[in-house]
Amino acid sequence: MNIKKILLALTALWCTGHVTAADDYTKSPEFLALRDSMHHAFNDGDSARFFPALTRLQEYLLAQNDLHAYYTQRCNEIVFLMNRQRIFEAYKAARALSAELREKKVEKEMYMASNMLGHINRYCGNKEEAKENWRTVLKMMEKEGYYANMPPILLNIVNVAIDDSPEEADSLLEKAKEISKKYSPERVFDIETRQSLSYYHRGDYDRFLEGYKAYKEGVKEGKSSVHGRSMEVYYLALQGKTDEAVKLAQTELGEDSRDAIVMVLEKAGRWEEAYKALKKQMAATDSIDNVVLSRSMEGIRIELRHYDLERRITRARTIGLTISVILLALLVTALSYIVFTRRKHLKELKQAYNHALESDRLKTAFIQNVSHEIRTPLNIISGFAQVISDPEMAGSAKDRQHMSQMMQKSCHQITSIIDEMLELSINESGGAIPRDESVLLNSMLRDLLQENQGLVSPGVELRYDSTLHDEYAFMTNKMVLMRAVNTLIDNAIKNTTEGTITLKTSADGERLQLAVEDTGKGIPAEDAERIFERFVKLDAFKEGLGLGLPLCRKLAERLGGQVSLDTTYKGPGARFVISLPLEEK
Repeated sequence: MNIKKILLALTALWCTGHVTAADDYTKSPEFLALRDSMHHAFNDGDSARFFPALTRLQEYLLAQNDLHAYYTQRCNEIVFLMNRQRIFEAYKAARALSAELREKKVEKEMYMASNMLGHINRYCGNKEEAKENWRTVLKMMEKEGYYANMPPILLNIVNVAIDDSPEEADSLLEKAKEISKKYSPERVFDIETRQSLSYYHRGDYDRFLEGYKAYKEGVKEGKSSVHGRSMEVYYLALQGKTDEAVKLAQTELGEDSRDAIVMVLEKAGRWEEAYKALKKQMAATDSIDNVVLSRSMEGIRIELRHYDLERRITRARTIGLTISVILLALLVTALSYIVFTRRKHLKELKQAYNHALESDRLKTAFIQNVSHEIRTPLNIISGFAQVISDPEMAGSAKDRQHMSQMMQKSCHQITSIIDEMLELSINESGGAIPRDESVLLNSMLRDLLQENQGLVSPGVELRYDSTLHDEYAFMTNKMVLMRAVNTLIDNAIKNTTEGTITLKTSADGERLQLAVEDTGKGIPAEDAERIFERFVKLDAFKEGLGLGLPLCRKLAERLGGQVSLDTTYKGPGARFVISLPLEEK
């Protein structure tokens, strides 16, 4: 992603903004010197020069009472951080900008913060969140009458939606063109050129050629488009000049050349070269993702050190996440090696190519899920830590107790996520385990319910119902069994906001059955097996990664048993049953 293009867009917005000073200060030598100093430092990527230059420029703009220009420079700071792959700092700066605009009620500039969050989410692969951010920007711009600046925002959404929803992209391009015709005619040619590129992507080559002809006629008339070089690359490809198209992409398209080269080779049927180009592209993407993830985690650790809370838990969490990332990297490396060594002809190369695309999608989804699920409790811990550390904001003893409970719950969420990832990884390939411990069932399960008492929602009651006498014992692996049952209890707690959660036990002489019943909203019978797949969450807004039930099934299998959803249960809620072979002692 070429972040410098965002800076150019912001500069354009500034130029069409409002100068509120009595005189046009933008032509003064002092302003021009400050602006050029900042631009040169930005283009050089020099942090030591950029931030002092930016501060001086911002102070000057505030003195001129030009808030539009001032907040534009705040956005340029965020873009600079993104360009340096300091995503965590960019995210914090965007959130701070949003909070400041709301606090000062600067409604006319509120769209800037949402725009920055959209770019950050797109950079991190959160496509839907990015689109939602930009839709919010469009609503704000329409409310404030910034129609001339709406087309670039619409094109941002097009770039995200083009692969998954071509119809939506077409509709957005048409809307951008109509707005441009009325408010910014100079953008129309560029939008029409972008529309022609979309025809090539989806294989509508006749309409692409019509668009290319119109593009060339526009060039003769003195028009230009940032998409012109891409048009030339794809036109060469359609003429059968694949090598020339690849060479032109390499020399003219910069970072965008990777996607273009893969597409040109793929449509030419040169699968082996397309696979190699894709592999090279994924290696570059992985390198950037690793840097971003590393720097983001560094920022998180610094934030936690500021408040000096839960040091050992933080260290264990960081180590656990690092191990998970290393395991994932090793897995991707192993899969890549296997694919590379086994695919020796055209059909196998094409299969490997498709497999690599799916692997990249799953990896991105995994990183997005982990990032989202960990960021929320970390934000809670960070926020309450700031409140507790400030004597003027500490509040009453009841408030502090509530903050402490929320921080403990957030720590439990993070620890649970990391434990699930590690345990699922450990148990993925494991077989049966020794079952040589004599366990008093009722005592163990009552203790387990007591440990979860503080995690249930207000108004939810934990119950234990057993048909076995208190001296009943059986042979098993105590730690594995407790973890399996606790996973079902944790799942019930997440999905039950009122009523009861009941743990039931019974035995028929051959098998032991442990059932967890809740009064939540239940699970459709058609999803009875799908919920045991990794990363499957029927409610995307519930906390967790979707690894709890798959982990529970793995643990039950290692104990020689099984776990399933009771589809005959009439509810309300759901009923999960663990069935184990029984050895009485």
